[in-house]
Amino acid sequence: MSGLGRWSLWIGLGLVVVAVLSSVLSLIPVAVIAGILGLVALSMAGYEALDNATDRAELRRRAAKVAREREQGH
Repeated sequence: MSGLGRWSLWIGLGLVVVAVLSSVLSLIPVAVIAGILGLVALSMAGYEALDNATDRAELRRRAAKVAREREQGH
């Protein structure tokens, strides 16, 4: 995960914690805003993690294809 993904993950987790604490303290507008922003940040981090995983899987598929072609002598 890149720096932006890690940053989004930690900021998102922090905002979700703020949202929970705000709701416990009955600061509902703060809880709603922090919760929405936290979910946006966590979804950005999740998207980047999935994108990196699919890129790595594609590289493994390409490497396996090249290895099979080399074994067959093409």
